[in-house]
Amino acid sequence: MTSTVTTFTERYLLDPAINAEPYGYLAALREHDPVYWSTMHRAWLVTGHAPLTRCLREPAITADRVRPLMDAVPAGARDDAERAFAILSRWMVFNDPPEHRRLRKVFQEPFSARAVGRYADMVARATRALLARRAAPGGVGDLLADVAKPLPALVFARWLGVPQRDGPSFWYWNARVGDLVLGATQEEREYRTSLQSLVNLDDYLAGLVRARRAEPADDLISSVLAGGEIGASVSEAEFVGMLTQLAFAGGETTSNLIANGVRALLQHPEELAAVRADPELLPASVEEALRFDGPSKMSIRAAAQDFDLDGHDVRAGDRIFLVTAAANRDPDRFPEPERFSVHRSDSTHLGFGHGAHFCIGAALARLVARAVLTVLVHDYPDLALAGSAHEWQSSLLNRSLTALPVRY
Repeated sequence: MTSTVTTFTERYLLDPAINAEPYGYLAALREHDPVYWSTMHRAWLVTGHAPLTRCLREPAITADRVRPLMDAVPAGARDDAERAFAILSRWMVFNDPPEHRRLRKVFQEPFSARAVGRYADMVARATRALLARRAAPGGVGDLLADVAKPLPALVFARWLGVPQRDGPSFWYWNARVGDLVLGATQEEREYRTSLQSLVNLDDYLAGLVRARRAEPADDLISSVLAGGEIGASVSEAEFVGMLTQLAFAGGETTSNLIANGVRALLQHPEELAAVRADPELLPASVEEALRFDGPSKMSIRAAAQDFDLDGHDVRAGDRIFLVTAAANRDPDRFPEPERFSVHRSDSTHLGFGHGAHFCIGAALARLVARAVLTVLVHDYPDLALAGSAHEWQSSLLNRSLTALPVRY
């Protein structure tokens, strides 16, 4: 008998076919080597659940990614970059302990599940109102544009305390900041616009903080100011800088979670039927969506010093791609990982990260996603995909549809 040896051939992660449907290739990569040095990407690709979880706790790995972002700016735009990157350096996500803990602490209570739960009725009302305006039963629409994008933006802006009249500018700046942080390909003029948008966002939020100091309201900024840490353990500039991070992150992750979760349910009608029969399965369906086809594919780190990772010599300065999309389908951690199941009991997915950098907005994202699924499952019994072909934004980091056509 002749044995056949299957060889692994590396492919570019932004190859359109891989970007559209990454999971088969990522499974082959993980099987080949769950800690793989990619000469193509000049980075370690970590795809196994166990080594990736270790990386998220590894003190030899740094979250500081501001310098690589600066290095990507075209030379002609760098004279605009100094203040913008000073703002980015204040983001929690780009800081390591103990700085990360110091910065994060001021938001810990306002972002807790208990505190966020106060807004459940508001989120439910906003969801129904939005769908009532945009999604007539029996009609055809784009669920991404109709609800998945506008609802998280609406909820977060209200929670943050952004007046409705300021919404268009606020979300325009956020979109341009996203182009900068997520590494979208930009010409020099576009880079300048993205850098200036971050500065504009910082200036706007600084003004909002001053207004809430003078006249507190029922919003996130007022809640944090009332805690007494701003101006003490955390400077006001650091606070405003972190607000720019939250403003940017407040919509993108949740939008992707809603769209990808609805798509997964509609592609698996037996699971959708189970949720309709037992609404208690709705929280589990959100967790399974985070595991099966979550809102992000990976995060990028770097080695601050040499260390050993499962027998691989990682050197100081090496880039590390933590491919959560692959780890969340690791058969060593999840039985039948390629199957979408709302009855799955193991929720140790990495959809919101792990350890010190576990997503601080996870409770709010879950609340909004559950609200949308609850309304859609209950009020739209004929909801179905309008076509099977879907396009995805070209991104190393995010798993983002460009549209989700449905029949309501």
